[in-house]
Amino acid sequence: MTAPNLNVIIWRGAESGSLKSYKVPSYAMQTILDVVTYVQRELDSGLSYRFACRVGMCGTCAMTVNGKPRWTCRTQASLFAGSTITIEPLRNFPIVKDLVIDMDSFFDKWQSAGGAFKPKQQSQTGFAAVKPDHPLRKAANAAIECINCGVCYSACDVVRWNSDYLGPAALNRSWSLVNDERDGDNRERLATIASDAGCFSCHTTQLCTNYCPKSLNPSASIAGLKREVVRNSFR
Repeated sequence: MTAPNLNVIIWRGAESGSLKSYKVPSYAMQTILDVVTYVQRELDSGLSYRFACRVGMCGTCAMTVNGKPRWTCRTQASLFAGSTITIEPLRNFPIVKDLVIDMDSFFDKWQSAGGAFKPKQQSQTGFAAVKPDHPLRKAANAAIECINCGVCYSACDVVRWNSDYLGPAALNRSWSLVNDERDGDNRERLATIASDAGCFSCHTTQLCTNYCPKSLNPSASIAGLKREVVRNSFR
């Protein structure tokens, strides 16, 4: 018995593009990334999209599926059985073409928020000893697994309202370094974070946390930054 086709709509073009409909065969354990790949290989070779690992590790296949940012390699097409599947690029990013976004501003903000580690000791032999049960180490570890897939940035309403806002990924990275006792750049980092585009712009809508594929909590990281900025102002 022939499996029913999936009704799929995919964004084509750049900022002024439009949605285009496709019929894609349905099969067991099919992911949204499989759907996009079928369209590109069998129906429309001009379709542009990104992917790398295909196994939920790299985050490069992130797209907007039926209005929500997701890793498409981890999203089963069966979740949308009986309904049309609409696939668009991540929101809050400039569109290069089709499902490919320009992440330059995302990484620029990551760098502006002090995302680079700067050691306190410039010359040191051996590894720095950091106790795994230290409270600062635990706080840093809770935020460190971000792989910059852009899902939280796409989900963030504040980014949509304020294009200067540093965003949850950049601020989450800052929080991990604020709690890294080996880092020596906190004074400058906290000054940047306290700016109009920094942590106090966050309205704590929790969307970044709700959609994070790594189950991180950028909202908690940003709340921690707010407390640290206030404490630092009295030092």
